[in-house]
Amino acid sequence: MILNQITIPSLDVEKGTQFYQKLGLHLIVDARPNYVRFELPDGDATFSLHKVEELPKGEGIYVYFQNENLDEAVKELQEKGIEFDLLPTDQPWLWREARLKDPDGNQLIIYSAGENRKNPPWRVN
Repeated sequence: MILNQITIPSLDVEKGTQFYQKLGLHLIVDARPNYVRFELPDGDATFSLHKVEELPKGEGIYVYFQNENLDEAVKELQEKGIEFDLLPTDQPWLWREARLKDPDGNQLIIYSAGENRKNPPWRVN
């Protein structure tokens, strides 16, 4: 099995589209105002937004985007006006992460983990 696509809810697909394009995703399906799909700069997975009348309750959705040039990527995004809740920080789970929210409050984590992404010292075999 290969993860093909993640779809998250959005109250305002137009605003979300502009945000994710600024983040560097490439629009490949445009059915606004109800749906959009993006390619990521690397890999084969796609990412989409679909319009909802109400967002899920609780903390929302967490989406992780891997970038081995994390500090440089964050700096470039800040220059484009993207605001971060947490700048690149080394975490106890051996990843370096930066955190931000999309216009709908979904949690986005851009991280660098190297070999520890799939093979941390505590991996269960």
